Amino acid sequence: MKVGLISDTHGYCDDAFRQYFEACDEIWHAGDLGPGVAEHLSAISPLRAVFGNIDEKEIRAVYPEYLVFNCDEVKVLIIHIAGNPPAFNAVTKKLLNIHRPDLLVYGHSHILRVGKDQNTGLLYINPGAAGQHGFHRKRTLMRIDCIKGKILNAEVVELGNRGSIKPS
Repeated sequence: MKVGLISDTHGYCDDAFRQYFEACDEIWHAGDLGPGVAEHLSAISPLRAVFGNIDEKEIRAVYPEYLVFNCDEVKVLIIHIAGNPPAFNAVTKKLLNIHRPDLLVYGHSHILRVGKDQNTGLLYINPGAAGQHGFHRKRTLMRIDCIKGKILNAEVVELGNRGSIKPS
């Protein structure tokens, strides 16, 4: 299964999302969607999302704080604020201990990061920030494949500099 990973859009809908996500079987958004983003992404591919700290009650009413599910034998946890992996915050530590996922997808920091916890084998991914709001310089998203218990073909997509494109 090909999956698009995105976070911290803060209400920004880029036309490039379609280009990079139209071949994806699902899109996973790790929070701070902002208004209109869920509808935009859902029109491209099925969306799984969690709310972030900037999301209003309308988004929080539709999307949970975290998701745990299986994707082609890969157990996935998505949460917006995870701490600074592998130094996870208390909530994330608790969820990791309960669910024992293979993959953690998170956002919040606006910093693209892919790493592996050497003690548990957990792969953690922060796709960076795809929106215009924040301190990040480059807007990024990612694509991965989940195939029979493996995470393969991780790809980082740079969408350009923050502020280089006027919001649509």
